[in-house]
Amino acid sequence: MRIFGLQQDSIVDGPGFRFACFVQGCPHGCPGCHNPDSHDPAGGQEMSVEEVARQLLKNPLTDGLTLSGGEPFAQAEDCLALAKIAHGHGLNVWSYSGWTFEYLRDQGTPEQKALLAELDVLVDGPFLLSERTLALPWRGSRNQRVVDVRRSLETGTVAVRPD
Repeated sequence: MRIFGLQQDSIVDGPGFRFACFVQGCPHGCPGCHNPDSHDPAGGQEMSVEEVARQLLKNPLTDGLTLSGGEPFAQAEDCLALAKIAHGHGLNVWSYSGWTFEYLRDQGTPEQKALLAELDVLVDGPFLLSERTLALPWRGSRNQRVVDVRRSLETGTVAVRPD
């Protein structure tokens, strides 16, 4: 998988101490993105899922995995494998995506739908510079939602978390 960066003990990419995996490559190119160097799909470095998982599992205090980017759903197969490893070790899994929950659920590739189904939480929607805010936890612009994926898939309607 192509990696932009790995961050141990992140406290800004979801609740608790998180291992943030920033994938390389993003088709959205949102103006004002906080990781513009992650957009080029040929950038970053190549790492195996197993190596990223070893890094993830190094710290016994880690509460969860956050997939960010870049665009995790552009590397859905590798991100799915990593998410399954995290869940197998009792960690929760969050992901950010410039695509919405509805788009991924209804129009995503089979790999993207499988990744979506493996998540606990999806922070969805493109970053919009005109909607930028520092007041909302876990997201950069007001249009983005913190989606309880499991509840949303069970009920068929988007369940937005209050946090």
